[in-house]
Amino acid sequence: MSIFQNATFYTTVNHLKDLPPTRVEVAFVGRSNAGKSSAINTLTNRTRLAYVSKTPGRTQHINFFDLGGERFMVDLPGYGYAQVPEPVRAHWVQLLGRYLQTRQSLVGLILIMDARHPLKDLDLQMLDFFGDTGRPVHILLSKADKLSRQEQTKTLAKVKQALAERAERQPVSVQLFSSLKKQGMDSVEKVVADWFALAEETQAPHDTADEPTDDGQTG
Repeated sequence: MSIFQNATFYTTVNHLKDLPPTRVEVAFVGRSNAGKSSAINTLTNRTRLAYVSKTPGRTQHINFFDLGGERFMVDLPGYGYAQVPEPVRAHWVQLLGRYLQTRQSLVGLILIMDARHPLKDLDLQMLDFFGDTGRPVHILLSKADKLSRQEQTKTLAKVKQALAERAERQPVSVQLFSSLKKQGMDSVEKVVADWFALAEETQAPHDTADEPTDDGQTG
C-alpha cells in the first residue's frame, strides 16, 4: 500500500510556536501554480486533500497531514507569487525559511517544478537555501503530460545535468511527474519511503524542547 494512501488532515499553523511535535515528516514546496497541490492530491488519491486554487499564492500556512505510524506530510506555502500584501509576504517568507532550516523532524524536501519551466531563479534559491541543512531534495517535474515524450526526455536530461554540479554538496534527485496521467507516482513514493526508513533507523525519539519558537528561542 502507498505510504500516502491513508493521509488525513492533521493541523494548520501560521506561527513556528504552533508546530506540532512529530517523529518524521517530509515537506512539499514549489512555486505558486507549479502543481504542488495537484501532486499531493494525486499521491494521496484524494480530490481535495490539498486545496487547488485558481488564484496562486492562496495557501499561506503550513498544513500537516498524518500518514500514520508517526509519519507526516507537510504542505508548505507556494513561493514566487507577487500579488499579496507585503506584510503577509514577509511573514510568509520568514515562516517558510525558519521551518525549512530549523525543523528537526524534517527528513527531506519534495520540490515541485513545472516541467515546462524548471530551475527558475527562485527554484535555485530554494535549493541553495535548503542545501545548507544537508538534507535531501527530490524534484518532481510536474505537468509532464504537457510535453511530448521527446521533450520530456530532453528536459529530464537537461535538469539532471544542471543538478550534477550540486551533487558533491547537496543530495538531490529528479523525476518526471504528471498528476493528470498519474505518471511517476511509484518513484516518488519509494523516495519518501526510503527517507522515512533511514530517518527512523538513525533518529532518537523526537524531542519538542529543541524546536525554535518565533523569537528564535528553543522552547
